[in-house]
Amino acid sequence: MRKRMSLQRSRNTQVEVVLRRRLHASGLRFRIHRRPVKGLKREADIVFGPVRVAVFVDGCFWHGCPEHATWPKNNPDFWRNKIEGNRARDSDTDARLAAEGWLAVRVWEHEDPVTAAERIRAVVLDRRAGGKTSGQPVHAAGSM
Repeated sequence: MRKRMSLQRSRNTQVEVVLRRRLHASGLRFRIHRRPVKGLKREADIVFGPVRVAVFVDGCFWHGCPEHATWPKNNPDFWRNKIEGNRARDSDTDARLAAEGWLAVRVWEHEDPVTAAERIRAVVLDRRAGGKTSGQPVHAAGSM
Protein backbone atom coordinates (compact mmCIF):
# COMPACT_ATOMS: atom_id res chain seq x y z
CA MET A 1 0.00 0.00 0.00
CA ARG A 2 2.84 2.40 0.84
CA LYS A 3 4.36 2.01 -2.63
CA ARG A 4 0.95 2.61 -4.23
CA MET A 5 0.46 5.80 -2.24
CA SER A 6 3.93 7.13 -3.06
CA LEU A 7 3.22 6.74 -6.78
CA GLN A 8 -0.04 8.73 -6.67
CA ARG A 9 0.25 12.17 -8.21
CA SER A 10 -2.02 14.89 -6.93
CA ARG A 11 -1.49 17.37 -9.78
CA ASN A 12 -1.00 17.13 -13.50
CA THR A 13 -2.10 13.52 -13.70
CA GLN A 14 -2.26 11.95 -17.12
CA VAL A 15 -6.04 12.30 -17.33
CA GLU A 16 -5.83 15.97 -16.26
CA VAL A 17 -3.23 16.77 -18.92
CA VAL A 18 -5.17 15.02 -21.70
CA LEU A 19 -8.39 16.70 -20.58
CA ARG A 20 -6.74 20.14 -20.55
CA ARG A 21 -5.27 19.57 -24.02
CA ARG A 22 -8.70 18.64 -25.40
CA LEU A 23 -10.34 21.66 -23.78
CA HIS A 24 -7.65 24.01 -25.06
CA ALA A 25 -7.82 22.51 -28.56
CA SER A 26 -11.58 23.16 -28.57
CA GLY A 27 -10.91 26.86 -28.03
CA LEU A 28 -11.56 27.12 -24.30
CA ARG A 29 -9.23 29.01 -21.99
CA PHE A 30 -8.96 28.36 -18.28
CA ARG A 31 -6.76 28.44 -15.20
CA ILE A 32 -5.40 25.36 -13.48
CA HIS A 33 -5.09 24.44 -9.81
CA ARG A 34 -6.90 27.46 -8.42
CA ARG A 35 -9.29 28.12 -5.59
CA PRO A 36 -12.53 29.16 -7.27
CA VAL A 37 -13.87 31.05 -4.23
CA LYS A 38 -11.77 33.15 -1.90
CA GLY A 39 -11.83 31.81 1.62
CA LEU A 40 -12.64 28.27 0.49
CA LYS A 41 -9.46 26.28 0.98
CA ARG A 42 -10.24 23.83 -1.79
CA GLU A 43 -8.61 23.84 -5.16
CA ALA A 44 -10.18 22.92 -8.48
CA ASP A 45 -8.12 21.24 -11.18
CA ILE A 46 -9.50 23.46 -13.96
CA VAL A 47 -11.26 26.79 -13.44
CA PHE A 48 -13.35 28.76 -15.93
CA GLY A 49 -13.62 31.96 -13.88
CA PRO A 50 -15.85 34.20 -15.98
CA VAL A 51 -18.58 31.54 -16.23
CA ARG A 52 -17.98 30.15 -12.75
CA VAL A 53 -17.30 26.52 -13.64
CA ALA A 54 -14.88 24.49 -11.52
CA VAL A 55 -13.70 21.09 -12.77
CA PHE A 56 -12.44 18.42 -10.39
CA VAL A 57 -10.71 15.27 -11.65
CA ASP A 58 -11.35 12.69 -8.95
CA GLY A 59 -9.19 9.61 -8.50
CA CYS A 60 -11.10 6.35 -8.24
CA PHE A 61 -9.30 5.23 -5.09
CA TRP A 62 -9.22 8.53 -3.19
CA HIS A 63 -12.82 9.52 -3.93
CA GLY A 64 -14.48 6.12 -3.71
CA CYS A 65 -15.51 5.54 -7.33
CA PRO A 66 -18.59 3.30 -7.38
CA GLU A 67 -17.10 1.32 -10.29
CA HIS A 68 -13.40 1.06 -9.45
CA ALA A 69 -12.80 1.83 -5.79
CA THR A 70 -10.80 -0.74 -3.91
CA TRP A 71 -10.87 -1.07 -0.16
CA PRO A 72 -7.47 -1.86 1.37
CA LYS A 73 -7.29 -4.89 3.61
CA ASN A 74 -4.66 -3.31 5.85
CA ASN A 75 -6.09 -0.81 8.31
CA PRO A 76 -9.57 -0.93 6.71
CA ASP A 77 -11.29 1.35 9.22
CA PHE A 78 -8.76 4.11 8.64
CA TRP A 79 -9.12 3.90 4.86
CA ARG A 80 -12.90 3.69 4.89
CA ASN A 81 -13.06 6.81 7.11
CA LYS A 82 -10.50 8.59 4.93
CA ILE A 83 -12.27 7.86 1.64
CA GLU A 84 -15.76 8.54 3.02
CA GLY A 85 -14.40 11.79 4.46
CA ASN A 86 -13.10 12.73 1.02
CA ARG A 87 -16.52 12.06 -0.49
CA ALA A 88 -18.23 14.17 2.20
CA ARG A 89 -15.76 17.01 1.56
CA ASP A 90 -16.47 16.75 -2.19
CA SER A 91 -20.21 17.11 -1.57
CA ASP A 92 -19.60 20.03 0.77
CA THR A 93 -17.35 21.69 -1.82
CA ASP A 94 -20.03 21.30 -4.50
CA ALA A 95 -22.65 22.84 -2.19
CA ARG A 96 -20.43 25.76 -1.19
CA LEU A 97 -19.57 26.51 -4.80
CA ALA A 98 -23.24 26.38 -5.78
CA ALA A 99 -24.06 28.84 -2.99
CA GLU A 100 -21.56 31.26 -4.59
CA GLY A 101 -23.01 30.79 -8.09
CA TRP A 102 -20.40 28.29 -9.27
CA LEU A 103 -21.00 24.95 -10.96
CA ALA A 104 -18.84 21.98 -10.02
CA VAL A 105 -18.10 19.45 -12.75
CA ARG A 106 -16.69 16.14 -11.52
CA VAL A 107 -14.68 13.85 -13.79
CA TRP A 108 -13.54 10.38 -12.72
CA GLU A 109 -9.99 9.42 -13.60
CA HIS A 110 -11.29 6.40 -15.53
CA GLU A 111 -13.52 8.49 -17.80
CA ASP A 112 -12.69 8.95 -21.44
CA PRO A 113 -11.09 12.41 -21.52
CA VAL A 114 -12.62 13.18 -24.92
CA THR A 115 -16.13 12.54 -23.63
CA ALA A 116 -15.40 14.46 -20.41
CA ALA A 117 -14.01 17.41 -22.39
CA GLU A 118 -17.15 17.49 -24.56
CA ARG A 119 -19.34 17.50 -21.43
CA ILE A 120 -17.32 20.32 -19.87
CA ARG A 121 -17.29 22.32 -23.11
CA ALA A 122 -21.08 22.06 -23.38
CA VAL A 123 -21.51 23.33 -19.81
CA VAL A 124 -19.09 26.22 -20.29
CA LEU A 125 -20.67 27.30 -23.58
CA ASP A 126 -24.16 27.05 -22.08
CA ARG A 127 -23.16 29.26 -19.16
CA ARG A 128 -21.42 31.73 -21.50
CA ALA A 129 -24.65 32.04 -23.47
CA GLY A 130 -26.56 32.78 -20.29
CA GLY A 131 -28.02 29.29 -20.15
CA LYS A 132 -29.76 27.93 -17.15
CA THR A 133 -27.28 25.18 -16.30
CA SER A 134 -28.37 24.26 -12.81
CA GLY A 135 -26.23 24.75 -9.76
CA GLN A 136 -26.24 20.99 -9.25
CA PRO A 137 -22.84 19.37 -9.74
CA VAL A 138 -22.29 17.71 -13.08
CA HIS A 139 -21.09 14.12 -12.87
CA ALA A 140 -20.44 11.41 -15.39
CA ALA A 141 -23.55 9.46 -16.29
CA GLY A 142 -24.29 6.80 -13.72
CA SER A 143 -21.76 7.95 -11.14
CA MET A 144 -21.97 9.25 -7.61
